[in-house]
Amino acid sequence: MAVGNASFPEMPAIPGVRLGTAMAGIKKPGRRDLVVIEVPEGSRVAGTFTRNAFCAAPVTVAREHLASGEAPRYLVINTGNANAGTGEVGLRDARATCAELGRLAGVAGEAVLPFSTGVIGEPLPMQTLLAGLPAALDALDEGPRAWHLAGEGILTTDTRPKGASVTLALGDETVTINGIAKGSGMIQPNMATMLAFVATDASLDQALLEALLRETVDRSFNCITVDGDTSTNDACMLISTRQGARVASDEAIAVFRNGLQRVMTELAQAIIRDGEGATKFVTLQVKGASTRQEALDVAFTVAHSPLVKTALYASDANWGRILAAVGRAPVADFDVSRVAIDLGGVRLVEAGGRAAGYTEEAGSAVMAREEIPIHIDLGRGEESATVWTTDLSHDYVSINADYRS
Repeated sequence: MAVGNASFPEMPAIPGVRLGTAMAGIKKPGRRDLVVIEVPEGSRVAGTFTRNAFCAAPVTVAREHLASGEAPRYLVINTGNANAGTGEVGLRDARATCAELGRLAGVAGEAVLPFSTGVIGEPLPMQTLLAGLPAALDALDEGPRAWHLAGEGILTTDTRPKGASVTLALGDETVTINGIAKGSGMIQPNMATMLAFVATDASLDQALLEALLRETVDRSFNCITVDGDTSTNDACMLISTRQGARVASDEAIAVFRNGLQRVMTELAQAIIRDGEGATKFVTLQVKGASTRQEALDVAFTVAHSPLVKTALYASDANWGRILAAVGRAPVADFDVSRVAIDLGGVRLVEAGGRAAGYTEEAGSAVMAREEIPIHIDLGRGEESATVWTTDLSHDYVSINADYRS
């Protein structure tokens, strides 16, 4: 189940970026579950990772390898097993995976960055995983089909692959930004999404690459939630092959930033549209806040309310649940008489209570839609924020109750 009929986009080739996918049988036979991404020599790579204290072994090792001074040449991603909550054994297995891929590809193990997603608390089936690496390397390809297959190869409970691509004009040259992501449940990233991999042929210095990654992640993946759970394995990686137009002038940076934000936002929204059991795509816009964080606090309080989410699923215009969630948000000196709440174009709340012109019929008509906008004006400042979320359905419970079976 997913909201909307999104199709995987055509992905122009990024010279030197090759992707290979294999069916290793890590959790189930006959499905793509192992992906290798090769980046050319001289590339720059930036990453942002989960803040969960029980971060997975591959997160720890990827951080170590990024800090080692060895330029990344390969990324390896497995699904079916998160290699999280596995202690020293998990770290050993993540490092062994990097070492073996490095041996096969002729690079140092520290030039390989590992990523995993799947069930927490079980050791990686190393014999199976390592046996699949040659097939993934043999499948390496630059073409658009390779991006699509890789998008399929990183999925867990997702129902469809997620991709986004833009081509930008920088002076007389063009550059491409391609991205794939996975994520459906255990989504409130607090850094990025479950897994996202974005690459560009544009040439960016390391400091700028890292700054733009943090900035665009903060307004995309850090603004989505399905269930309020931050994963142990979240990672978002941004790769610059440095083979295209240089991004250094203020004008070029502005153009590139806008394009990167578009890719990140499309991927983040695709995760919400494919949220576990989702039947609604909900946009929560909060304005009139004294700070951006205040706006985010209000938006996430509403987005995480089980009562609001179940009303959304039922298409029940029970606007009192929205009002109550706004009222319990951590906002100091909250003057509720200034708050206005709109559901689509229907005013629900003003002057501290039900809007005079509100009708149940108008509210119910908006709640029946697949895509529902909720606008909240706090009337206390100039800052704003937007968060995207889902409803909470019977299928969400079923998917997660049956996850390990």
